[in-house]
Amino acid sequence: MTHSFPVQRSCPFAPPDEYATFRDEAPLVRAQLPGGKVWLVTRHAEAQQVLRDPGISTNPMTPGHPNVMMEEEPPTPEQLAMFMEFAIGQFIDLDPPEHTRFRKLLIPEFSLRRVRDMRPGIQEAVDTFLSEMKPGDDLVQAFGLPVPSLVICQLLGVPYEDRDFFHSRTRKLVMGDFTVLPEIRSYLDGLVTEAEKQPGDNLIGRVIKSEVLAHDEIVGAAVLLLIAGHETTANMIPLSVLSLVRNPDQLALLRADPSLWPQAVEELLRYHSIVDWVAFDRVATTDQEIGGVQVRAGEGIYVLGASANRDPRAFENPDVLDVTRGDRHHVAFGYGVHQCLGQNLARAELEIALRTLFERIPGLTVTVPDEELTFKYGAAVFGVEALPVSW
Repeated sequence: MTHSFPVQRSCPFAPPDEYATFRDEAPLVRAQLPGGKVWLVTRHAEAQQVLRDPGISTNPMTPGHPNVMMEEEPPTPEQLAMFMEFAIGQFIDLDPPEHTRFRKLLIPEFSLRRVRDMRPGIQEAVDTFLSEMKPGDDLVQAFGLPVPSLVICQLLGVPYEDRDFFHSRTRKLVMGDFTVLPEIRSYLDGLVTEAEKQPGDNLIGRVIKSEVLAHDEIVGAAVLLLIAGHETTANMIPLSVLSLVRNPDQLALLRADPSLWPQAVEELLRYHSIVDWVAFDRVATTDQEIGGVQVRAGEGIYVLGASANRDPRAFENPDVLDVTRGDRHHVAFGYGVHQCLGQNLARAELEIALRTLFERIPGLTVTVPDEELTFKYGAAVFGVEALPVSW
């Protein structure tokens, strides 16, 4: 059977209804896109297999890549040239050994030790915006968006006097306004140019000193780190708050035992899986068997991360939010060589932001029912548009 794809969520606390049907049918199911057919990976074990397989490419220029089939017509030469220019430094779309060159350089910047050193700065950012938040504010604008923006500023070495500009542009980007992307890229190009004159003690400065990457590669990598590191956390914070407020028994467990917060973060990441198939686009480069299905070289594949993270074969009672679960084998951060580089930083940001919020404002409530909230059902990264709160 061939299914229509993509499909949208219809509930803020669950993946699309069709995913359960796909999982029951087979570990891989066939789907029709405007430009052709692809495989959808529906189950957890097969998701990990695909994401770690060296015979499967993530590079969108590989023939048969599924993103090409999302459009009815192939890209024009002008569109392709624009894509190639923007793709410089976007190492998430590279296969080894080129991907390895970037990743080996950047891994130390997101090590547990480095993130531990960043925790006071994250706490400072959280405290700053919580002190300014007032009853009746929108948690997305007042807290969810600015916290990761300030952390990214600290990480990349954005000067203090430029932070208002940086915050305003990243806010627009996360809310889906991609017209600001050239402006952000231009700003980061200038930041790298200045840093090349006298590299500072920050990520960009250390990358420049390494002399591994060219100027345009550093700019592209900075853009990628900004988008990937900011957008996901900015969406996860408000969604997590909503989920915990709507599950007071789980919030009570965290208040009774704050040591559960790291486990709660893992569970919230699994439960929401806000980055679904858009980050897990692949194409087979060799003939192989996946989940008992023959996949041919040149066939496109989408791993459904939100489906894999609700697979009852991997998680007991997967549709239940359980902050004591603590399973870290979810694929919210991907798997294999392309597993999210910034996952340690994301975990720290979520833990500090959520724990501090509920400690400082124990009476926090969401002031409107779920049916009056607007969710990003059609967006590449799922989230809530606004979350009015009070206490």
